Amino acid sequence: MKYLWLIAALLSTQVHAYSNQELREDCLAAESFYEQKKSTDPYQSVMSARCISYVAGFADGYAVSDYLAEKVGVKLGAFCLPTDGNLSARLVRAVLGQLDRQPPDSTASTAMLVASALAKTFPCADSLEPKK
Repeated sequence: MKYLWLIAALLSTQVHAYSNQELREDCLAAESFYEQKKSTDPYQSVMSARCISYVAGFADGYAVSDYLAEKVGVKLGAFCLPTDGNLSARLVRAVLGQLDRQPPDSTASTAMLVASALAKTFPCADSLEPKK
């Protein structure tokens, strides 16, 4: 029973370690990096790296989850990343596009925002939903 209370407490809080605004600023810095726009502010490199690392880490974490789920007979299929080049820049652009569609006072977590961005930008060819 005490574990149930702990889970309820964790799910009821809306504290995010990485806010949507921070993600936006960091990903804008990353986009500038990909467009080879030079900046004299060394902090821009840190911001860019934080966005790229967060989004790539999210995608890698999902890939591991998908792989493990498949081992027990489940195919998640939330998104399917392409294998061609320049994926990192495409991931950042997908997240920025999703951030642009969010209302300014959105309380969505960055994880849910990134998941939504990748699912919309990189849908899997074979869906789990039945064909109509």
